[in-house]
Amino acid sequence: MDMITASVLVLFGIGLTAAVILAVASKVLYVYEDPRIAQVESVLAGANCGGCGFPGCAGAAQGVVDGKAGATVCVIGGDEVAKNVAAIMGLDFSSVEKKIAFVDCTGGTRAEEIYEYQGVKDCRAQHMLYSGSKMCPEGCLGYGTCVTACQFGAIAMGPDGYPVVDPELCTACGGCEQVCPRGVITIWGMTARIKHLNENTDCLAPCRQRCPGQINIPRYIEQVSRGDFAGALETIRERIPMPLSIGRVCPHPCEGVCRRGHVDESVGINMIKRFVADWEMNSGQRLPISCAPENGRRVAVVGGGPAGLSCAFFLRRLGYSPTIFESMPKLGGQLRYGIPEYRLPKSVLDWEIEGILGLGVDVVTEQLFGKDFTLDSLAEDGFEAVFLGIGAWMNMTLRIEGEDSIGVETGTEFLTKVGLGVDTGIGKRVVVIGGGNTAIDTARSSVRLGAHVTMMYRRTRDEMPAHIEEIEGAEEESVKYLYLAAPNRIIADESGHVTHVEYIQMQLGEPDDSGRRRPVPIEGSESLIECDTVYTSIGQKPELSCLYDENGACTLEETRWRTLGADPETLQTAIPNVFTGGDMHTGPALVITALGEGRKAARSIDQYLTEGVPHVSSNIQRELIPYTMFTDVPDVGYRKRSALPHQIECDERMCTFKEIEGPLSLEEVKHETCRCLRCGLTCYNRDMVEGQECQAEDCIKNP
Repeated sequence: MDMITASVLVLFGIGLTAAVILAVASKVLYVYEDPRIAQVESVLAGANCGGCGFPGCAGAAQGVVDGKAGATVCVIGGDEVAKNVAAIMGLDFSSVEKKIAFVDCTGGTRAEEIYEYQGVKDCRAQHMLYSGSKMCPEGCLGYGTCVTACQFGAIAMGPDGYPVVDPELCTACGGCEQVCPRGVITIWGMTARIKHLNENTDCLAPCRQRCPGQINIPRYIEQVSRGDFAGALETIRERIPMPLSIGRVCPHPCEGVCRRGHVDESVGINMIKRFVADWEMNSGQRLPISCAPENGRRVAVVGGGPAGLSCAFFLRRLGYSPTIFESMPKLGGQLRYGIPEYRLPKSVLDWEIEGILGLGVDVVTEQLFGKDFTLDSLAEDGFEAVFLGIGAWMNMTLRIEGEDSIGVETGTEFLTKVGLGVDTGIGKRVVVIGGGNTAIDTARSSVRLGAHVTMMYRRTRDEMPAHIEEIEGAEEESVKYLYLAAPNRIIADESGHVTHVEYIQMQLGEPDDSGRRRPVPIEGSESLIECDTVYTSIGQKPELSCLYDENGACTLEETRWRTLGADPETLQTAIPNVFTGGDMHTGPALVITALGEGRKAARSIDQYLTEGVPHVSSNIQRELIPYTMFTDVPDVGYRKRSALPHQIECDERMCTFKEIEGPLSLEEVKHETCRCLRCGLTCYNRDMVEGQECQAEDCIKNP
């Protein structure tokens, strides 16, 4: 018994000692759990899906409290859950930008196989073997690993072997993006789509590569073919804000590399764009354009032409409060004062600009930069960044005798007077010197004002930089061409008014820096042409004197081409918070180029104000991708290209500024979208034989 008692006492003592130790340890080693963890977990969706990147809702709640995740951590809970989490954490909440998975591989018939793959049916496994069996080095491999990774049933493999996303089910969790070895799937929101610059790994059809505005052309044509006109406009407006104007004035360089052109004629890309833009304008209502909530930050946009309007448009969509400062009475720049009414009616331009300003863009007109305000005064007024886009309004001179005679002025001065509706002082016999689009516009406008017009150009028709459709249009309207002729001097009468232009005949020599054959004078070939008005149109450049102070100092860089120097990728100037774009940066260029630079500048301004420095990917597309520019396009049948109808016959055109060209009809748009081959990097539809129906024939309904 004594031994039993002793044993019990020993065990009791051990137990008591352990209890004491545990009691002390519980005080010393007590682990406190923040009660907010349980509170946050209680308001989460409870799915424990892991789509947020944490191991279930408990892990997500811990992440929120630890500051590793925000109130929007739950990918399936939406705004209501985020609002509740924010309330628990004492945070302000604003609505979350909607994001979905986007498949950037929607070309035509699947790319060809380069070898037979018999391994595991998984994209990642196939990618490890010679980067996959598809000829296209960037496109979808087609084994649906993304479908398996999606926990919400939002992705399925479509009939063409590409994944198709259901936007109603997609939660933007990113699971599909993580498992795709080719980067075909991206989680996109409005902000990311607007700020994205083309990269070599994107699904870039030749037309997309060539478009200065980087518009996703195959995507909007596909949307039009399905009757989704609103979706097509949304796609276009992710890159440019003015489809109505561009649909009328763009020389469509995209069509020059269209693969269809190697079969018959290029797709009427610009005609399709104009159709959907006109559809919206004529519908009587504007489609909504999504914008981020205002962040209260102000940006000054100097210049209300295409570049400035584009920059202001995208700044507003990114949440900023832009103000446009314009020297002229109305916005539009060369669109208003350089392009005649018969090509771009002012009522159409006004409607388009009203839509941009209606987003919340302020405007100050008739204010001259460098005189009425400066960079310093803008900073004093609270503008954190400035975009300079004042265009190229300064005209090049002929530097010949008699150029200052009465009746001699530049084509841009004449077109501006026409745009303002003031007296031009034009005579009856006009000579236009030059061969570009401005020269053509000057000539055709002169005809409409009752003049007999001769265009003098020092090379041949084949070298004229004007668009061929404009050259032919001028011919139809009785404009006479005097090729291989260069002005030698301008002759005036006793009163100083022009009476003749003396010109010398030229012949073409070796190619110059532009690639065109250099015109060489033929000695002793001088001739006279009678006239009472001369318009010169031999080039323009930006007027940069507004950047210099009274001491002749300027902190910005001027290039040898008399343009404003800036980083070619970010458009940031020597002053960190000053950016530029459009003709002021490139010199005279296309309207679509100016619109594209406006978006790039807005992107850089946003990066500068939020991250401190603008930047671009090292993989951005700068040149045409060589392996995509093949010219052999087999197994494609002939389909005749549609033509824009003329609303006014030639005789009537010569005495009115009414718009000449009309839009395609609904049937013509159906036909034209069927001509598109749905190209990707290397793939395209190979079964579009003559007479075959396509999806658009059944899908497009009367708007």
